[in-house]
Amino acid sequence: MPAPVRTTRSPASPAAPSLRTERALLRQGMTLVAGMDEVGRGALAGPVSVGVVIVGEATRPAPAGLRDSKLLTPAAREHLVEPVRRWCLAYGVGHAEAAEIDAFGSMTGLRLAGRRALAAAGQVPDIVVLDGSHDWLTDPARAGLFAEVAAPDPGDLAAPVPPVMTVVKGDRSCSSVAAASVLAKVERDAIMTRRHEEFPAYGWAVNKGYAAPSHRAALAARGACREHRRSWNLGGGSSAGPEQEGAAVGRSAGGKSR
Repeated sequence: MPAPVRTTRSPASPAAPSLRTERALLRQGMTLVAGMDEVGRGALAGPVSVGVVIVGEATRPAPAGLRDSKLLTPAAREHLVEPVRRWCLAYGVGHAEAAEIDAFGSMTGLRLAGRRALAAAGQVPDIVVLDGSHDWLTDPARAGLFAEVAAPDPGDLAAPVPPVMTVVKGDRSCSSVAAASVLAKVERDAIMTRRHEEFPAYGWAVNKGYAAPSHRAALAARGACREHRRSWNLGGGSSAGPEQEGAAVGRSAGGKSR
């Protein structure tokens, strides 16, 4: 097992991601390499969601058209879901709900969602390639930048996680990370579209819970509902009517391809 938390910078972002980083790790003796990415971290409402995609030595080049989810249209992302699931060895998507983010903080919410994604994948990788420069997956009570600040344990953070290697712009250079971003984005978008049916005033079918002007205006006019992150500065009232009260229930979702 490698030492946890190495940060690398991807080369000038290529037109398409590749398995170069993953194959380098496999040549070092790894058997399973996971790419991981998050979506919804900056949203005002709904869950933060994390995708994970696991590849191995026999994994072939990624499906045509795969890119960082932010570079794709909604239709292109949805079209890639089944090819990505067939391509990888295992995959999962995990979520941490607004109530959990409020209770434990945004970093612990990310960690919860990441752990749930790994559990949904059903396989334990030798290393996780994490998009960005900060390792939010590793328990800060054990390692990491904020080791002295241990967040409350919501109950499913006890299991150890694999070592982590962070890669700046990994969602643009690493195929497994780009694939994880697509799965997480499509699943979270679908969640917010369904929740729009219960709370149509906030426009989540379009803005997916982010701070769009129409969402801000609805918050100012109506206040927050149970799907909002009430510990955040929402820019509007935080009260809710009786029909909106109640804590959101955390959940994980995902699966594995084989």
